[in-house]
Amino acid sequence: MKKPQLVLLASLLAILCSDATALNQTYYANICPNLESLIQGAVRGMMSTTNIAAAATLRLFFHDCMVQGCDASILIQNPNGDDEQHNFDNQFLRADGYRTVLAAKAAVDADPQCTNKVSCADIIALAARDAVFLSGGPTWKVELGRFDGKISTASSVDLPGASDNYDKLMSRFSVHNLTLTDMVALSGAHTLGATSCFHVNPRLYPTIDPNLDPGFASQLQGQCPAALNVNSFVFFDNTVITFDNDYFKQLQQKKGVLSSDEILYVDSRSQSIVDKFAANQADFFTAFVDAMKKLGRIDVKTAADGEIRKDCRFTN
Repeated sequence: MKKPQLVLLASLLAILCSDATALNQTYYANICPNLESLIQGAVRGMMSTTNIAAAATLRLFFHDCMVQGCDASILIQNPNGDDEQHNFDNQFLRADGYRTVLAAKAAVDADPQCTNKVSCADIIALAARDAVFLSGGPTWKVELGRFDGKISTASSVDLPGASDNYDKLMSRFSVHNLTLTDMVALSGAHTLGATSCFHVNPRLYPTIDPNLDPGFASQLQGQCPAALNVNSFVFFDNTVITFDNDYFKQLQQKKGVLSSDEILYVDSRSQSIVDKFAANQADFFTAFVDAMKKLGRIDVKTAADGEIRKDCRFTN
C-alpha cells in the first residue's frame, strides 16, 4: 500500500476509534484518586436536602448527552442567553440537578490534587451514576476522560418529546446508535421524579387519551386541572424516589404519565421489552447500565476540541 493511502487509513481508523479510546475507567487514577468518593459525597449531601436531586441530576446527563454529546454544554450560561438551558425543552429541568453538579465540582476542586483537572462532563456522568445508585438502583464503572465543550446554543437542542410517537422516538435514539432496548431502558429513568402538568394536560383535555386507564385519567385531572399551571406536577410512578422497575408496571396498567411513556407498551414493537423489565428488575438494571454506558460515549470531546472548565457555567 502506498504511503498516502496508509496515512489516510490511519486517519480514518483514528476517527472511528476516537470516542472509544478517549474514555477509560481509570482515567483519573493518578490525577485525582479520590474523585469518585468526592462526587458521591456531594451527591449524597444534595439528596439529603431535596428528594428530587437524584431525578434532576439523572435528567441533566440525558439532556446533555443527547445534544452535541456528553460535553457539559447543558451547563453553559451565555451572556446573551443563547444557550441550551434557554431552549424550551430544557425549561422544565429542575435547578436541583444543576446545583448537585456544581456541588460535586466544588468538592472535587477543593482537593488540591484535583483542582481544575476534572471535566464538568465527567462530573455529570459520575453524579448521574451515583444518583441512580443512591436511589436503590444499580452501579457501574463509568468511562472517563471527556473534555468540556465550548459551544452551547438554544437552537442545537432537539430532544425526545412528551408526545412523540414510537417512530419519532426511535429515530431520535437511533441517530445516536442507541437501540430499541436502549431506548426502553433509558425511558425507565422515569422511575425517578415527576413531570409538569404542561406535558400531561394534552392527554386529558379536551378529550382523554384512549391509551390512559380511565381511573388514572381521573386522578391526573385532579392533579392537573384544565386551567394549566405549569408549576403543578405529577409523579411518574408510585416509588418516586426509588430507582426500580415500577415505571414499567405502570405502563402495563395504562398508567404511563406521558404519551411517550405509554406508547412503549401500546406499540407491539416495544411491548415485550416493557413486559420483560416489569417482570424482572435485574434485567432492567442490566439493560439500563448498558444503555447509560452507550449514552455516555456520544460525541465525546477531546483535548483537540474541548477544555477543562474552571467554572462549569462558563467557558474558559
